[in-house]
Amino acid sequence: MAQPHFLCMLLFLVLASATACDRCVHQSKASYFSDAAASSGACGYGSLALTISGGHLAAGVSSLYKQGAGCGACFQIRCKDSKLCSSKGTKVTLTDLNHNNQTDFVLTSRAFMAMANKGKGQDVLKLGIVDVEYKRMPCEYKNQNLAVRVEESSQKPYYLAIKLLYQGGQTEIVAIDVAQVGSSNWSFMTRNYGAVWDTSRVPNGALQFRFVVTSGYDGKWVWAKNVLPADWKIGVIYDSGVQITDIAQEGCSPCDDGN
Repeated sequence: MAQPHFLCMLLFLVLASATACDRCVHQSKASYFSDAAASSGACGYGSLALTISGGHLAAGVSSLYKQGAGCGACFQIRCKDSKLCSSKGTKVTLTDLNHNNQTDFVLTSRAFMAMANKGKGQDVLKLGIVDVEYKRMPCEYKNQNLAVRVEESSQKPYYLAIKLLYQGGQTEIVAIDVAQVGSSNWSFMTRNYGAVWDTSRVPNGALQFRFVVTSGYDGKWVWAKNVLPADWKIGVIYDSGVQITDIAQEGCSPCDDGN
């Protein structure tokens, strides 16, 4: 199974090099949406989205969403109006696809107001849309491993769909394999949409996973050796026992603004 995954990974890296560099500071605009709408995001986090990053969430344009590979990515974003906004800004997690190319981000109202100076949150909200600077940052989940949630669409033993939660570092997961614990007979999973992966080749017994993540200028395997018990159940979140801390390095041209 390694050859298809290497092809997948190389294709992803080629595509990534053609887009704006994550390590650069980018200039754009941001608007906001109701916090209640966050549970319907394209990444598929549902109501769990509101438990991520204290509700500081964002919908990103397709170059940031990356066909779902960008789900869970973290960004530092700040409003450029120095009279109303702090120089620090706020950190947001990408949980949705922004279909409006007038802005790179649409933030939850909570995140939008968090860019403001103390007492100026409502004033920033009244603007509706603001000029911003943003940069991708590593995600940090203290005392929290990468987690796997079994989706309601799963039908044991014929079909398994999982959602990845609390992915640390500054990487993308570009491939996933699953196998019975103790077996080397791996089956590949496919990204269904957003942060949800699935397979109709479900191994018997307790399940292990291995993930291909972008790391350095290449990729690496992260092996979670015992994740789902033999009696796994839908709707349950399982601790993978591992966390990703890598930061992907890009072989792209220097940033336009020198950052």
